[in-house]
Amino acid sequence: MTTAATTGSRQARAAATRQRIVDAARELFVSNGYRSTSLRDIAAAASVSHPGLLGHFASKDDLLAEVVAGFEDDNERAFDLLAAASDSGELIFADVARRNARTPGYLELFAALTGEASASGHPAHERMRQRYARLHRLSTDVLEDAALHGTIGADRDVADESVRHSAGWDGLQLISQYLPERVDVVQMLEERESLWALPYGWRDADSPDPSPTAAGPLPPVFGEPAVDDSPGYEVGRRRRAQILADASRLFSQDGYGDTSLRDIAQAVGVSKSTLLHHYPSKELLLSAVLSERDSAIRVRSESTHAERASDALRAIPLGARVSALDEPGLIEVYAVLSCEAVPAMHPAHDYFATRFSQAIDYFTELFRLARIDGDLPEHRDPEHEAIWLIALWDGLQYQWLYDRGAVDVGAHLRAHLEDVLPS
Repeated sequence: MTTAATTGSRQARAAATRQRIVDAARELFVSNGYRSTSLRDIAAAASVSHPGLLGHFASKDDLLAEVVAGFEDDNERAFDLLAAASDSGELIFADVARRNARTPGYLELFAALTGEASASGHPAHERMRQRYARLHRLSTDVLEDAALHGTIGADRDVADESVRHSAGWDGLQLISQYLPERVDVVQMLEERESLWALPYGWRDADSPDPSPTAAGPLPPVFGEPAVDDSPGYEVGRRRRAQILADASRLFSQDGYGDTSLRDIAQAVGVSKSTLLHHYPSKELLLSAVLSERDSAIRVRSESTHAERASDALRAIPLGARVSALDEPGLIEVYAVLSCEAVPAMHPAHDYFATRFSQAIDYFTELFRLARIDGDLPEHRDPEHEAIWLIALWDGLQYQWLYDRGAVDVGAHLRAHLEDVLPS
């Protein structure tokens, strides 16, 4: 005979087992990395059988989502507590970021899930989409209170500023893991909060008018163009192009770690040996996929023919719009791989660390030239604006992947640049 007490005891044991699994996963994900941790590793650490673990979590993705959800619940409670304890109109984003930085594993696991769950079929996709909606509401409430008390410029669009701020924050959290010595999330957010106090598009009335001639020359677009110099006939080049296209699609769906060469060969419709003839290793194929993406971006950037640094910067929103309309796959594979490659042992880690560093140097030089030209107001620091622009761009792309109908990457970039580079 089953009693209520027996049923309650079973439920309590099941809940305790589930929490033990989550705690073990959290510890292993932080210490060993998400991709390097198997479900069997977690089962052993939690003292449950592998089938027993699967009775609670159907996949490692589900378990990662549960671990990050715990972080987010703690984060939202901390957000509410900080908001309640703060003075009227006070901005608390930097304080929340400071807490995140002190929480072991938060930034690493958040990055892992942000990219991997961006594919619409991922089991955590809807949960992350809802997270962005909650974060937007929380941020908007804080900004509306700040606007009411004069902490931020009265002419700023609170709803749009909230979207851009959360996007930039997400991007900073990722970049800081590749370049910790160069990107301080808390400091960057504090500096952004101080800039919010100024009216939208503000420049000192005593500052000189922009120079009629550009300081130039503009820096070359970073990255090397992709060149297929492999020997062979046209049919071989078409085959390699198909391999890159299918590999890019699979990497964006399942990540690099969970995509095998056999999976890619099957998608292309060739044998694994044929695939290895063109790309002798999975690492070389990954490198080719990333090079192909960079080549497409480079061609688009070089086609602007801008003479002033400010013109090159103001052309960015159009390029972002073209990418979203014509090449969404490039955004998808970048989002997944840039987050997956955070662990130093990932074969693409050095690529992204180098790419972020080069991008910061490139845009810092553009903003420096724009300030010499008089287009960038004197109160704005070129390197800070470069880092924030890259972080904002990446963060907006993540948000777009979760809600393509609600987030216009190009429009938000344009609004941001109109504030930074007022006409």
